[in-house]
Amino acid sequence: MAKLAPTSIKYVIKARISAKGVIEKPDVIGAVFGQTEGLLGTDLNLRELQESGKIGRIEVKISSTDGNTEGEVIIPSALDASETALIAATLETIERVGPCAAKIMLEKVEDVRSEKRKYVIDKAKEILQTMMTEGESSVSDVTEEIKESVRTSEITSYKGSPAGPEMEESEEIIVVEGRADILNLLRYGIRNTVAVEGTSVPPAVADLTKEKTTTVFVDGDRGGQLIIKELLQTAQVDFIATAPPGKEVEELSKKEVFTALRNRVEAKQYKSPPREQRREHQRGFDRPDRGDRMERPKHRPLQLSPEEREFFRTTLEDLVGTRAACVFGEHNELLGKVPVSELHSTLKTVENPHTIIFDGRVDFRLNALARKRGVKFLVGMEKEEFSSPIAIVTRADLQ
Repeated sequence: MAKLAPTSIKYVIKARISAKGVIEKPDVIGAVFGQTEGLLGTDLNLRELQESGKIGRIEVKISSTDGNTEGEVIIPSALDASETALIAATLETIERVGPCAAKIMLEKVEDVRSEKRKYVIDKAKEILQTMMTEGESSVSDVTEEIKESVRTSEITSYKGSPAGPEMEESEEIIVVEGRADILNLLRYGIRNTVAVEGTSVPPAVADLTKEKTTTVFVDGDRGGQLIIKELLQTAQVDFIATAPPGKEVEELSKKEVFTALRNRVEAKQYKSPPREQRREHQRGFDRPDRGDRMERPKHRPLQLSPEEREFFRTTLEDLVGTRAACVFGEHNELLGKVPVSELHSTLKTVENPHTIIFDGRVDFRLNALARKRGVKFLVGMEKEEFSSPIAIVTRADLQ
């Protein structure tokens, strides 16, 4: 049986065990192996993982009093976060140990690397302070190492998937391929990311896209195209951005990252290009000077009843210069009037919004949120050029 080297341990699973009866360590270990076998398929079979050195020796600390047994189960893991989480979850399916009814409750999964990161950061600060005290003029390399370590420690997990530290509270998310992509975007201040880690999209990430405005940002290669195809089938994607052809998101410069995100295209306008045209297509996302390389937005004829036109016109004129927004229900009842700066947060909470009229510009972000909330009309002073199932009306349309 392979032994897990201490340096390869990433996580430690800790769980409490209680049994109604007297049991011994071999009974517990046997139950862990026996009752979890086959639950997660052959790839995550505990015996095979231990033999390959991906799971370490299972430690059991128990004691018996008054005919009952209590104790702790510890399992070191060199697997990644999502696989370790699955192994940890299987422990709670164990119902018997030896001849006794038993229960195992997961306490926590420790990231043993966090203490190492803390030591590295503290040591680097100490070194930097010494260098500055001694008059060392060039400390850029050391400070970059400190920043890199801090960024790495900021990466969190969302239901098993790596994520940026502000992903869950953000209204918009950027879905990338892997952890290294998240780290690179953190360098440039982009903190609302989540990774799919492969072409099979985790269900939790797919569900998340139904709640937030979602941009997919992938590598400029065939793998990136496959992930886009998978996400378009299983998730609710609003925008798509790609790295330049042949480049990966994790290696892009700040300028390349923000250029790619600025040139994102609406998901429904996206078409996977023929192989021989892929390079030009990926360079020309959503740029009006690229001719027919991408289908341009098609504008639907605006059809308003005389009553709708008059209501929109008079309400919009009353709002000119106020920087305010009005949200109306289906029968033109006012549901709320707020500053334009609070429109996004208000729209997420108001019930059954039908029409929004505001002193501002209708953009991609507002359109995406309004579509998810079931809004039928967006009426503003002006608008960006994009197609939408929502009827978008500008002040010029009402003259």
